[in-house]
Amino acid sequence: MKTQDFIEIEEQYGAHNYHPLDVVIERAEGVWVYDVEGRKYLDCLSAYSAVNQGHVHPEILKALLEQAKKVTLTSRAFRNDQLPMLYKELSEMTGYEMSLPMNSGAEAVETAVKLARKWAYQVKKVPRHQAEIIVAGNNFHGRTVTIISFSTEPSYRDDFGPFTPGFVVVEYGDASAVEKAITSNTAAVMLEPIQGEAGVIVPPAGYLKAVAEICRKNNVLFIADEIQTGLGRTGKLFAAQHDGVRPDITIVGKALSGGFYPVSAILADKSVLGLFKPGEHGSTFGGNPLAAVARARPRVLHEEKLAERSAELGEYFIEQLSEITSPHVKEVRGKGLLIGVELKPEAGGARRFCEALKSKGILAKETHDNVIRFAPPLVIDKETIDWALPSIRETLNMT
Repeated sequence: MKTQDFIEIEEQYGAHNYHPLDVVIERAEGVWVYDVEGRKYLDCLSAYSAVNQGHVHPEILKALLEQAKKVTLTSRAFRNDQLPMLYKELSEMTGYEMSLPMNSGAEAVETAVKLARKWAYQVKKVPRHQAEIIVAGNNFHGRTVTIISFSTEPSYRDDFGPFTPGFVVVEYGDASAVEKAITSNTAAVMLEPIQGEAGVIVPPAGYLKAVAEICRKNNVLFIADEIQTGLGRTGKLFAAQHDGVRPDITIVGKALSGGFYPVSAILADKSVLGLFKPGEHGSTFGGNPLAAVARARPRVLHEEKLAERSAELGEYFIEQLSEITSPHVKEVRGKGLLIGVELKPEAGGARRFCEALKSKGILAKETHDNVIRFAPPLVIDKETIDWALPSIRETLNMT
């Protein structure tokens, strides 16, 4: 079957909740993907950072296959021999005392919301069911009804109400706005260290540090959603570390399993995460034995120095993109290998540029209409970036 055959079947039988580029990927390896007709593309999206370590990493694949031959699911009704080791290794890697694994990033965010509310009632003594969580405008934390309740993007919210109460929205990047919004009922402040879906919005230096200090002074939890920015993507293990911040709760997902299997988690110390009691929260698949793939992922991150590679190559990529002279480009911004090229409104939208890049063998994706996001797997090398730059330069200068 050809590309168009697959597209027609998908359009006929599938819900139209995405608008993908018209490439049908059949296989992948490292930074490269191949379509059903044998064409080769450089992946500059990394499945929204889920494959930071590259496609089909052999060590993670080996862990998945070995475990799949033994036992794939026990549920949390019974114990298995993989979950304890995942807990231990996550703690050793991150410095947090405890973790709670789930499946999707949205589930992990929901878990953090529930935990923050319980902490507010049990520890801070906020009146029951009056806890509030402060979030930032233009956030993206997932798509469940509770999460879209504090989104400011109309397309995520229209036709999906009524919404869950208990959230206060302030301007991103403004620590004073956070401070003004805090009341005696504030349980937590939840932020993305860099807003990826909003267009790779990097806050002012010191913003996260200021927010963390405000939270500490006001007995409020600070939650960092590192689902997209964590695990090496921005040049450090966690993006909050660029500001020297250790949040009370860190949310991870996507790259935690290397793109092989949905695994997410929240990380916190025992004084916070220890508040959950049996029966209060759970998931049939959360913490299952196939989470062994998440055990292999940190080893790859450390052994291949992926965070360090991201810092070095990200700086180079941003520098090279910034030097491109184009009438369409408004700004290049990012940290590590999470990069956004914002186009001027009159450029006609980022979609046509992404389609042009596809025709040149580079897969990137538009976000918020006018931004092209470049986020290749962290195993990319300088030679490959240099291979892509002429095509990117030509595309950004097209009429």
